[in-house]
Amino acid sequence: MANPELDLRPVVQLDDEARGDFVVKVYQHLMAAIVAFIGVEALFFATGLAEGIYNFVSGGGVRWLVILGAFMVGQTMAANAASDLLNPQKQYGALLGAVVLEAFIFAPMLYYFFNVEGGGTTVAAAALLTGVAFAALTVIGFVTRKDLSFMRPMLMFGGVCALVLIGGAVIFGFELGIWFSVAMIAFAGGSILYQTQTIIRQYPSQAYVAGSLALFMSVMTLFWYVLRLLGQLRN
Repeated sequence: MANPELDLRPVVQLDDEARGDFVVKVYQHLMAAIVAFIGVEALFFATGLAEGIYNFVSGGGVRWLVILGAFMVGQTMAANAASDLLNPQKQYGALLGAVVLEAFIFAPMLYYFFNVEGGGTTVAAAALLTGVAFAALTVIGFVTRKDLSFMRPMLMFGGVCALVLIGGAVIFGFELGIWFSVAMIAFAGGSILYQTQTIIRQYPSQAYVAGSLALFMSVMTLFWYVLRLLGQLRN
């Protein structure tokens, strides 16, 4: 039975106060997810789990493929759960699950930079650049009057191509170089632009958790490839 109190109109059709409340909730949850990611990652390092994941994936490319496959399945499940507007507990569980998934997938890379290369400054620089880029893209996404819906098929095509290249690199052992990192940074930036506008134009006021999850995944993708690029330039 439909919930009579559930207003599924996009927030763009609501008054200024309702739109403002929605935007605040989206970015509050996004910031909370990032803080939770840092906390979970710190726990992984403190317990030795990060080292264990690093040692596991260092054993061969196929192991990376298994982890990435599990991550993609988990990411899809989290996005579906977060869009269940009738179940707030399920939405928050999806966001928390996405945080843990990201912490898991980032653990070997961060362990490498902190403990193998000793490049903590590289991680800090990547975090700063990601934050600045995200802030700039968010402003552009809010102020531009251009409809960015045309980006959706391009982003979907780019995402599929990226997955094919990553899978091929893992299976066949070829290196995805600097230009791949640059292309993926552009892809993540485009995703943030598109999602920022889409959240306002298409999401109902109850979907702030789903909106924060979409942005969180794109921010983490941007951070991953900025960090990867800085590591490649350093070497």
